[in-house]
Amino acid sequence: MDTLNGKVKLKVKAETQNGSKIKLNGKGFPVYKNEGHFGDLYVTYTIKIPINLTDKQKVLFTELSKS
Repeated sequence: MDTLNGKVKLKVKAETQNGSKIKLNGKGFPVYKNEGHFGDLYVTYTIKIPINLTDKQKVLFTELSKS
């Protein structure tokens, strides 16, 4: 993910829900009149559900949900 200070790598935890928020300390905008200090960057996850699945894919997802 690109931030104002460069790229960071995020690990998305299993079962992360749509709209979940995390805070990246010191990765936001520079602090006014405080050189070298940066605010926090908040990330909101937007989960997209797959569409146009084949019948086989739908069966596999149903089997996974039962386990």
